[in-house]
Amino acid sequence: MEAIEKLRVDKWLWAARFFKTRGVALDAIKGGKIELNGHRPKPSKTLSIGDKLKITQPHRQVEVTVLELSDRRGSAEQAQTLYQMDSEVLNQRKPSADMALVGYREKGAGRPTKRDRRKIDKLGFNN
Repeated sequence: MEAIEKLRVDKWLWAARFFKTRGVALDAIKGGKIELNGHRPKPSKTLSIGDKLKITQPHRQVEVTVLELSDRRGSAEQAQTLYQMDSEVLNQRKPSADMALVGYREKGAGRPTKRDRRKIDKLGFNN
């Protein structure tokens, strides 16, 4: 394979398997979720070996150093040879008890269910 000296950031992110498609990688760059050497790049910005990337994804934030450039998406093992992981922070915050989830309520709180209404009707309390 021919050695590549420079490559677009969005292509490399896709080949390194940080994003499922180039379009998603493009949206992440435009949305400011990618930092290249401390700056927010444009999607067409070229990447070189030794560059540092900070990638923010919904479930984690990683900092990597580019070791190789490739415009072909391979297996996960091949993708891991393209970069060196400097740091990884997982974002697995659980909602606190006082933060109610949308549409969630305690069992028995609120309106009776259809089943509950039938039981009430059967007992004769509704007349």
